[in-house]
Amino acid sequence: MSRRIDRVNELLRREISTVIQHDYEWNGKMVTVSAVEVTQDLKEGKVWIGVIGGSAEPIVDKLNRAHGSIQSAVMKRVVLKSTPVLTFKHDNSAVRGVEIVNLLQEVDKLPKAPLEDEEEA
Repeated sequence: MSRRIDRVNELLRREISTVIQHDYEWNGKMVTVSAVEVTQDLKEGKVWIGVIGGSAEPIVDKLNRAHGSIQSAVMKRVVLKSTPVLTFKHDNSAVRGVEIVNLLQEVDKLPKAPLEDEEEA
């Protein structure tokens, strides 16, 4: 991907995150924008949303229904040649990360083979 597209993705990620946090109420859930991927022609953009503390489906549905107002709020702050049409998708990497950490902690509790130095003694 080009540096320009990477910069646009990061800029949009920050601005969309700001709009989502300030303009919407999430009732005890933590909603984060983990990544934005726009096409080379800046016509479409996928926004990856992470949700902690509840189901992600209603939140992603709510954001997809409100994508027009989110787009206009973001584009008032970001000037681009064309406004990408935003599509929100669930990113479950945070949940997977927590599961992996828990698995690693369980593995750490299992009995371990003795080290080579201990075997010789």
